[in-house]
Amino acid sequence: MAHTEDEILAGLAEIVNEETGVATEDVLLEKSFTDDLDIDSISMMTIVVNAEEKFEVRIPDEEVKNLATVGDAVKYIAGAQA
Repeated sequence: MAHTEDEILAGLAEIVNEETGVATEDVLLEKSFTDDLDIDSISMMTIVVNAEEKFEVRIPDEEVKNLATVGDAVKYIAGAQA
């Protein structure tokens, strides 16, 4: 079942919160994973794996570097579901 971008954002916020302790309300589309949310590469990989499971998508390792912001990840997941 395809998720809306709002559902993806909410789900991603929960995953980020569980992995890093960042408050879900701080996980916004314009936020950078590294600069704004202070997420390191190891945590990012865990977030990616959890997002793949939650949204039933595949995010290749070479795509992860292109997901600089939360919005990038939301758009990628939305597109990967289609």
